[in-house]
Amino acid sequence: MWRVRQPSAPAFNAPAARRLRAALGMGPEHVAHGLRASYGLPYVTPDLVIAWERGAVSPSNFELTALAGVLWCSPGELLGRPRTLREHRIARSVAPEDVARAVGTDLRSYLRMEESGQWRGDERQSAVLAQVLALALPDFVAVTGREAKLAGLLRSAVTTRWQAYVRPVRKLVPLEPDVLDGVLQELHEDYQGHMAATLSWGGGSRSASDSGREFLDRVVENFWTAVEKRTA
Repeated sequence: MWRVRQPSAPAFNAPAARRLRAALGMGPEHVAHGLRASYGLPYVTPDLVIAWERGAVSPSNFELTALAGVLWCSPGELLGRPRTLREHRIARSVAPEDVARAVGTDLRSYLRMEESGQWRGDERQSAVLAQVLALALPDFVAVTGREAKLAGLLRSAVTTRWQAYVRPVRKLVPLEPDVLDGVLQELHEDYQGHMAATLSWGGGSRSASDSGREFLDRVVENFWTAVEKRTA
C-alpha cells in the first residue's frame, strides 16, 4: 500500500514569467484581469502576479496553465527544469488522459502514480512513457523512482568490485553493455584513485573519508556525466 499525496506545485520559473509578460507589453494588472475573466480565478490580483514573478509564491498546476494561456506561451516555458512525472507532463503540454491512454492504464491509476511519485508501469509502459514525454534517460530514471536504487548500486560498485554491479545497474538503466562497463570501471578508478591521492597528500584518514563521502554523494551525477561523455 502507498499513500496518495496532494500534488506539489511545479518548479515555477519566475523570471521567465516576468520576461514573457514584459515582452507582450502587459502589466501585472492585465495578467490578473485575464486570469479572472478568462479562467475563473476571481482571487488573482496584481499583487499575486507580482509575488509569482518575484518567486515569493508559486502558482498551482491550474494557475500555471492559466497563466500560460494569458501570456500566450506553453506551460513548459514557465517551468524550471522538471523534476517529477507531473512536471514533465505539464512541460510537454500533454493531458493526463493522453498519457494514461498511451501507456495503457486508466486515468485514475495514472494520476495516483503522479501524485504518489511511485511509477508502477512495466517495462513496455515505461518505454512508452519515455517516448510520450520525450524523457532523457536521466529524467526517465528519476521520474520512475529508480534514482535512489541506482545511487545505492553505484556506491557499492565504486567501493567494491564494479564488475558485480553491471547487471543490476543495467536492469535500471538500459545502456549498451560496453558503455556501462566502461562507465562503472571509470567511476571505480576515479573513486579509488581519489582516495589514494588524498591519503598520499598527508591529509590522513579523516580527509580521505570526507573527500570520499563527497564523491559518493555525487555518484549519480558523476555517472551521468561519464555516460554522456561515452555516448556523445
